[in-house]
Amino acid sequence: MQLKFISLTVNNQEEALNFYTNVLGFTKMADIPLGEYRWLTVVSPEGIEGVELVLEPLAFEPARVYQKALFDAGIPATAFITNDINAEYDRLKKLGVIFRGKPENMGPITAVTFEDTCGNLINLVQPTV
Repeated sequence: MQLKFISLTVNNQEEALNFYTNVLGFTKMADIPLGEYRWLTVVSPEGIEGVELVLEPLAFEPARVYQKALFDAGIPATAFITNDINAEYDRLKKLGVIFRGKPENMGPITAVTFEDTCGNLINLVQPTV
């Protein structure tokens, strides 16, 4: 068994595609029309080959409530790993990404949270070890 698709709900698929490709540097993998929405996935050039992030539309009301509750509570929806958190923080900050603080050492990791412009908080993490 293996992981293939990791889903992240987004409040606007087009804005999400723009953010994840033009700001974070991911690459569009699949973009298949499905009525009002799309099967939309991106991959990280630095990530594990074959793993896709699905930019899921918020078409289900309980999902909207859950996403907003996480965001309002300051809880990240997911985490992305980096080998150089300070360089990534500086790069993304210059591109206008909104961070909820600065990279902070937390023992086995250094982490900082940012907004993805689509209703989610993302934890950017660098393992210390």
